[in-house]
Amino acid sequence: MPQLTMVVPTYNECDRLEELVTAVFAAADGRGLAIEMVIVDDNSPDGTGALADRLAERFRLRVVHRAGKLGLGTAVVEGFAAASAPVVGVMDADFSHPPGLVPDLYQAFQDEGADVVVASRYVPGGSTPNWPLKRRMLSRTACLLARGLSPIRDAASGFFLIRREIAQGTEIKAGGFKICLELIVRSGAARLVEVPYRFDDRELGDSKMSLREAAGYLVQLRDLYRLRLTSGRRPPVSYRTVRPADLPGRR
Repeated sequence: MPQLTMVVPTYNECDRLEELVTAVFAAADGRGLAIEMVIVDDNSPDGTGALADRLAERFRLRVVHRAGKLGLGTAVVEGFAAASAPVVGVMDADFSHPPGLVPDLYQAFQDEGADVVVASRYVPGGSTPNWPLKRRMLSRTACLLARGLSPIRDAASGFFLIRREIAQGTEIKAGGFKICLELIVRSGAARLVEVPYRFDDRELGDSKMSLREAAGYLVQLRDLYRLRLTSGRRPPVSYRTVRPADLPGRR
């Protein structure tokens, strides 16, 4: 059985999907980590789904084909439902999330006894090189707006690991890409860890960021603050940051 399932939502990612899958499995194999991947494709017109099916013949990989572009949040939920490992994770298909960090996130998860491990751009050691000032400010503001909900500095991160029973047992109300924050708040996850990483912009394809997603995020924040105020849920029991270089297996 795999130790970790990585869920990768896709839409028109044919150009680099094979490279990504190969890199993730190579990084895991190099650290003795048994993984599987779940590709959730929203009927990509560029043939991403067909490519994923071919990759499933070579790798421990499952493919979920959806009828259309139904949203990143619901794609992640369907990926979690198809997972078989006790720990599940999410990452992008465009190499903005480094495949080599996957084993480090898992090791931090195990070493810290975490419920959620978030790859973070905004803790010491994390970065967003070459971002224009406007984008940097918008991203930072989005994360600051969530600080009343969680101690996680990068609440907008789309690169994280979570215990499968927590992920599958939490009802998700928001369909946007900030599903990590949604899971942390709605599940009441107690032990949170952030690991820094460098976010690199996608080299091919189009960005998934939009004004519609930003507006959806504000609605999501409103609903989560309302939940926090009315449910009486306690904040996380523990929170800490861990650098990859400090992990025992990396020293």
